[in-house]
Amino acid sequence: MTDETAKAADRRYTVEDLRAVMARLRDKDTGCPWDVAQSFATIAPYTIEEAYEVADAITRKDLDALKDELGDLLLQVVYHAQMAAEAQRFDFADIVDAIARKMIRRHPHVFGETSRDAFLAENMWQRIKAEEKAERGGAHPSSLLADIPVALPALTRAVKLQKRAASVGFDWPGLTPVLEKAEEEIVELKAAIAESEGEKDRAKRVGEEFGDLLFVMANIARHLGIDPESSLREANAKFMRRFRSIEEALAKEGRKPEDATLEEMDRLWDVAKTAEKG
Repeated sequence: MTDETAKAADRRYTVEDLRAVMARLRDKDTGCPWDVAQSFATIAPYTIEEAYEVADAITRKDLDALKDELGDLLLQVVYHAQMAAEAQRFDFADIVDAIARKMIRRHPHVFGETSRDAFLAENMWQRIKAEEKAERGGAHPSSLLADIPVALPALTRAVKLQKRAASVGFDWPGLTPVLEKAEEEIVELKAAIAESEGEKDRAKRVGEEFGDLLFVMANIARHLGIDPESSLREANAKFMRRFRSIEEALAKEGRKPEDATLEEMDRLWDVAKTAEKG
């Protein structure tokens, strides 16, 4: 253990220490070659990944993991801030200043003299955001939907697109017609599958209909107040849990899933499902 490592074990680090660590990692002469070689574009996928890992820790209700994952996500902010500072565009302090100003500006009922009732009645949050957008990109944006990031998960982006359109009245009047639309899309998907059998562009045609169905399902989630990404993550976790039960049950017999029939695995799936439901 070096003297520096020994000292590290006896102290509590701060945000400023973390910024110093990142600056040292990015030092062109004495830093880490991998860190020095990175750019905004190459780091962006890690930023997205870390955000998902934060969400995963929350879903699992693992607060110890959440602490670590939030640290990883904070590192991403510090990383981007360091690269921006090197380009003389902005630094970490500018990020903190900008978000603090934004939160104060968007909550006049907390930091200003606007009443809570007026804030809610006048939909002031959306109005303030629209004013900010106009200031950044001019008074006449190309589209109401233009600033919704393409890099968002598709289901999340679908909900944001729908919410934005709904804000100007372009929306179904309730849940029932959206459910009916979903049934209609299933019919169209079935028709596309049947009619395109053997066609060269079958995958494209069926894919489009499948996409339409997913878009409507995202709309159903929005009308129900459900986050479709969270629901799908929970469904994935449930599938993994139940499939693991199948593997464990077969392992007790000295077998693996590939050694079992579909009927056997279906039966074990039902057993796991029943056990989960108590």
